[in-house]
Amino acid sequence: MTISRLLRAGMALTCVLTNPAPAAALPDDGAAPALTAAQRRVLLEATARFRDPRRAKAAGYLPTDHCVPGMGHHWTHPGHAADQAIDPVLPEILLYVPGRDGRPVLAGIEYFKADADGSLRTSGDRPTLFGRRFDGPMAGHELPPGSPPMPVHYDLHVWLYQHNPVGELATENPRITCR
Repeated sequence: MTISRLLRAGMALTCVLTNPAPAAALPDDGAAPALTAAQRRVLLEATARFRDPRRAKAAGYLPTDHCVPGMGHHWTHPGHAADQAIDPVLPEILLYVPGRDGRPVLAGIEYFKADADGSLRTSGDRPTLFGRRFDGPMAGHELPPGSPPMPVHYDLHVWLYQHNPVGELATENPRITCR
């Protein structure tokens, strides 16, 4: 698929997937629905190049040595994380796990949006994507020393490259441990 077709498909998916679904269509029990085949295909085409960590760095993702149990290493794209747009084909964060040889292996992607008012008590700006409400609002997570503080935020994990027995859109993947 050409880049322009991929971008057009991504823009179309953005319009469809970021519009809030009726509350009854969204899971309230913590269930993590799967992606449709079309959604998965678009995301795989948009992110497959990041299986090579060098290409992720060249695209502006910043690696970290800090591993979060159940999630792995978060490589953040500062530009995507700073804007308020949620674009399915431009994830804010790439999730890597150490491979057998110690090199980073892409496990999934994460969408991130800072909370507009910075309050843990309000959620009027909670985004949705793929028919799923983002998790949050939540306080910033512990980051490596020297990192800027993480704001109150929402996030959504998508386990595209490493199977998650809990669900493709579950927050944590029990198969990911930090050594």
